[in-house]
Amino acid sequence: MDLEGGTHLNTFKRESWRTVLTLAYQSLGVVYGDLSTSPLYVYKSTFAEDIKHSETNEEIYGVLSFVFWTLTLIPLLKYVFIVLRANDNGEGGTFALYSLLCRHARVGFLPNGQLADEELSAYKKTDSLSRSGEESIDGGTGSGGRPATAPLKVKRLLEKHQVLQRILLILALIGTCMVIGDGVFTPALSVFSAISGLELSMAKEHHKYVEVPIACVILICLFALQHFGTHRVGFLFAPIVITWLLSISMIGMYNIIQWNPKIYQALSPYYMYKFLKKTQKGGWMSLGGILLCITGSEAMFADLGHFSQFSINIAFTFVVYPSLILAYMGQAAHLSQHHFIENGHRIGFYVSVPEKLRWPVLGIAILAAVVGSQAVITGTFSIIKQCSALGCFPRVKIIHTSPKFYGQVYIPDINWILMILCLAITIGFRDTKRMGNASGLAVITVMLVTTCLMSLVIVLCWRRSIFLALCFIFFFGSIEALYFSASLIKFREGAWVPVILSFVFMIIMYVWHYGTLKKYEFDVQNKISINWLLSLGPTLGLVRVRGVGLIHTELVSGIPAIFSHFVTNLPAFHEVVVFLCVKSVPVPHVQPEERFLVGRIGA
Repeated sequence: MDLEGGTHLNTFKRESWRTVLTLAYQSLGVVYGDLSTSPLYVYKSTFAEDIKHSETNEEIYGVLSFVFWTLTLIPLLKYVFIVLRANDNGEGGTFALYSLLCRHARVGFLPNGQLADEELSAYKKTDSLSRSGEESIDGGTGSGGRPATAPLKVKRLLEKHQVLQRILLILALIGTCMVIGDGVFTPALSVFSAISGLELSMAKEHHKYVEVPIACVILICLFALQHFGTHRVGFLFAPIVITWLLSISMIGMYNIIQWNPKIYQALSPYYMYKFLKKTQKGGWMSLGGILLCITGSEAMFADLGHFSQFSINIAFTFVVYPSLILAYMGQAAHLSQHHFIENGHRIGFYVSVPEKLRWPVLGIAILAAVVGSQAVITGTFSIIKQCSALGCFPRVKIIHTSPKFYGQVYIPDINWILMILCLAITIGFRDTKRMGNASGLAVITVMLVTTCLMSLVIVLCWRRSIFLALCFIFFFGSIEALYFSASLIKFREGAWVPVILSFVFMIIMYVWHYGTLKKYEFDVQNKISINWLLSLGPTLGLVRVRGVGLIHTELVSGIPAIFSHFVTNLPAFHEVVVFLCVKSVPVPHVQPEERFLVGRIGA
């Protein structure tokens, strides 16, 4: 926030906190909708078929222990305290990590780190992430003046081997495509799970006919709202999510007190060991359902450009996390006394809701599910904008919906493509189990990619030791690999769809990237010398006509080869010729005096 002349520091701090809290309030309606609606389907998906009925509570306690520690280690520890700090000038997501790596090492294939880009004051490699006043990696010194040998070795290794650079690009593209896939499955899963509460209030032969039409109508309305922008949607949706979080936390507390006040004992990690020991293969396969408790965690990072790191941290740590823990504990407490079946219905969220509150909670849940879909939709917009800027996605119309917040964007074409795919999934699957399998695989793949890229960021950008990076990737990677294996085993039961979708999007992105690269290489190799242009005159039969001619080029300096073709086929050009190069660099703001870089070629 800019300080006006004469503004006191305490006024600035007061305004800053007001801005942070406003963004935290808005983030509840955009970022956390998906994560907060996961109690609707986690237990139902976990106990779907892999774990059979038992007279003891060991399975229920084990699942609760898994849910608690998964929520604590992945969203809270990994994302809130570590990954969110690795933003690329305020932008988050898989491709932001790749962009960050490309600016700290020459591993990118496209020339986004050209001299003209680095001259921008906002683009210089000042290594703002470092806390010890170290020099840039290129400077080669670490804290205390010691040579940063480990980062330099890793940097040179990546720059030397083009195979490693291609692997890095493909890894970033896989993560990006899976985010887009998650943007297709999460809205369908959230909305379908919310309206499943109708089965407790309607005859079975009736509710199965109305679920799909109602879900489709809700999804169409959701995607139609996107053009209003994150700012307006956030203010509209935030009260719904707050009401939902308060509802599930209060219902959770009621169930804990009413049915099992000692349910807190299940938070011990010992119950995870007992769970896997008793259930064995069935328990391992059920991890695909437990994984759904962290769907939406990646949205915290992907939606970072729409808000700020501090506002997202505050909202999750003080509001979302405690509400989710209470909700899951309450459901487990209810299940521990009623076990697997009540009134002929399988396990579900609505079974644990007191009967008098079911209809109001059903209404809030449907609204919250609509909001839950917002997180992945806005995250998809952000990540596609980053891909397009780096030449890895076809050019699409990007609308900036806020004059204050750079990252708040809306992409009409992507919005309607997501809507069509989402409706197709809803009509095709008609089942939360297969939707959950598909969403789970997409989510955990994105998390694995983030972990891999983050380990490189720790070494190259933060210049920490390789040992620390290995600890990071081993600790979080092993947890995510366990969930990934459980999701992959459900490949034929719905998990194949995100793989197919991601493959299609990846082919499109890789082909576009390859074509863009070849086009730029051609321009660089065949650019015309300035002397050749200045030597052109009336003696060669060229005519200079009145007016100004604009020629678009990807080159920051030099004259593109297309100009020679132009004058060869049409031996005339304007008295004033302007070579226009529009650059897209991953920085939120450019100084007014640096927005237009003008250089004179000749008379």
